[in-house]
Amino acid sequence: MLIATAFAGTLSDFEQQLEAHKGKVVYLDFWASWCVPCRRSFPWMNKLQTQYKDQGLVVFSVNLDADKTFATQFLTEVPANFYIFYDPKGEVAKALKVRGMPSSYLIDRSGNIVSSHVGFNDKKQIEYQAEIERLLAD
Repeated sequence: MLIATAFAGTLSDFEQQLEAHKGKVVYLDFWASWCVPCRRSFPWMNKLQTQYKDQGLVVFSVNLDADKTFATQFLTEVPANFYIFYDPKGEVAKALKVRGMPSSYLIDRSGNIVSSHVGFNDKKQIEYQAEIERLLAD
């Protein structure tokens, strides 16, 4: 698998990238190379992107490693087929008040954050996917 598209930049750059997906449901995920649950979430997010893309889902992730080489190594081991935004200064994370790793936000087709989550495990995966399916059905 290849990374669909990777971006780096400021909070403003991030907002522009997110705005480009208005009209779609966005699963926004914050991760770092040292995050063990993140390694488990990536295969699931790849599956989401593939399974629900045609229904209007976009998986968009934000990496918080200060050194991009750590993120690159992570992605070599755990590939992604969704958008990656590099936020080495944590501007985006601060703006969204990220509380832990991984953190995710579900954004509706109008661009509104409708839920947020911290952590990832099998039980949460089921809950998150149900939320996504509800939003896609709207």
